[in-house]
Amino acid sequence: MEASRCGAKLSAMPPRLLAKRVPAAFKRRAADILAELTALYPDARTELEYASPFELLVATVLSAQATDKSVNAATPALFAAYPDAAALAAAPLEHVEALIKRIGLFRSKARNLVSLAGLLQERHGGKVPNDFAAVVALPGAGRKTANVVLSNAYGMPAIAVDTHVGRLSRRLGLSTETNPDKVEMDLQRLFPQGRWIFLHHALILHGRRVCEARKPLCPACSLAALCPKLGTDYSA
Repeated sequence: MEASRCGAKLSAMPPRLLAKRVPAAFKRRAADILAELTALYPDARTELEYASPFELLVATVLSAQATDKSVNAATPALFAAYPDAAALAAAPLEHVEALIKRIGLFRSKARNLVSLAGLLQERHGGKVPNDFAAVVALPGAGRKTANVVLSNAYGMPAIAVDTHVGRLSRRLGLSTETNPDKVEMDLQRLFPQGRWIFLHHALILHGRRVCEARKPLCPACSLAALCPKLGTDYSA
């Protein structure tokens, strides 16, 4: 990564900040970043629309490589037709595909959703488990999905690392990693557990509204004084 021409004289986090001791300077900057994000987005939350853990799980699976807007446009009809795991498990695949066809990778996602619903019925009585490993084991659900569902539906501390969170973590010098799992661990080292849920929502909002992938709005960014502006010519 290169520092941008904006030229803030701030250092990035050292590679592999997973040692037991985190430098105090990084802790202080992380605290300042968190305070600014709190002022900017005090009510940060997921923009996916849902009314139950089941609906959130389905919406999160659909959101992979798709916008929340496209998911929110498709899920009302999907949930009206298949309101719970039992109904979705018995759904004709072709009908599920038709309901979500405007979402990217809709065919594979439809297969995953029907299979996922079947496993929820078989293993968990149709309920979304409050258990990380159990959610990850469901078709179409990975670590990010489990973190989103468990944090938003059950209030479990988690940081879900999507493309926005990963990109901002690198640009802000909070992590040098490109692997989402390693970015997650770096952020966990820097921020208090009680703010993890807020943090990932706030970073996502800032990535969508200000720190865009191709054209970050650095002059208008209130985090500019805290940002080393790394890799702003990347679309990570």
